[in-house]
Amino acid sequence: MGAANVIPGVSGGTIAFITGIYERLINGLKSFDREALILLFTGRMKDFSNKTDLQFLISIFTGIGIGIIGFARILEYAFQNYESQTLSFFFGLIIASIIGVGKQIEKYSPVVISGLIMGAVLAGGIAFLPPAEANSSFLYLTLCGMVAVCSMILPGLSGSYILLLMGNYVLVLQAINNVDISILAPVALGCISGVLVFSWLLSFLFKHYKNLTISLLTGFVAGSLAVIWPWKTTTYMLLESGKQKATGYSWHWPEMDSAFLWALVLALVGFLLVWSMEKFTSKPEKG
Repeated sequence: MGAANVIPGVSGGTIAFITGIYERLINGLKSFDREALILLFTGRMKDFSNKTDLQFLISIFTGIGIGIIGFARILEYAFQNYESQTLSFFFGLIIASIIGVGKQIEKYSPVVISGLIMGAVLAGGIAFLPPAEANSSFLYLTLCGMVAVCSMILPGLSGSYILLLMGNYVLVLQAINNVDISILAPVALGCISGVLVFSWLLSFLFKHYKNLTISLLTGFVAGSLAVIWPWKTTTYMLLESGKQKATGYSWHWPEMDSAFLWALVLALVGFLLVWSMEKFTSKPEKG
């Protein structure tokens, strides 16, 4: 999940969904309420741990932290030098994710199908939004953290891509690599507050409108393919200051050359990785 969240266009929520831990993750985050705080501050740590599924959450967020820190520099290099190949790998990964997430819809209806289409349109529409300029103010960084973390736990909506649209993706990525606390602290504050609020909403939707919620999430995953399309170029606008501002992307078909064949191979590797992960995690436990 941590590695996925570093990639613009790939959602850590998608990884959580296809590995079968998504609802447990949302419910664990939602459990941090007034009762949990009372248990914590009165020293009833065992009851607090049981209520919040603490061991599970610690394992997950430790892994996310390791993934973000460990892969940030590698992925920064990969995007700078092998952008289309890197995106191709994740394009295949997302196609397999659509199948994995969609299979969890138990019953189709006109409402569920409408949710699927709506999710795809919303996620795909994000790809056409022009990126903003970088802003390092405390309040804006906190807002970036809140919005990005909500996207991170939604399958198909990439927190990194939201940061890209908000203009602060490179700023935050560099801050991770350089351990710049002045940037990371307000982003972390926004992440913590955002995930606690958003997990309540998702838990409610899963409890009362499960099929519709899963169809929306499947649509989000499908719509994110527009964001992760490997063959696109960034369009720029020249400002009066002489600097260039990214205004969006221009999509095009690939050239049929050796680079395209490598892209297909990497897309297949990404697809098979998720497919095998789903097969492994869906095996019934013995005993």
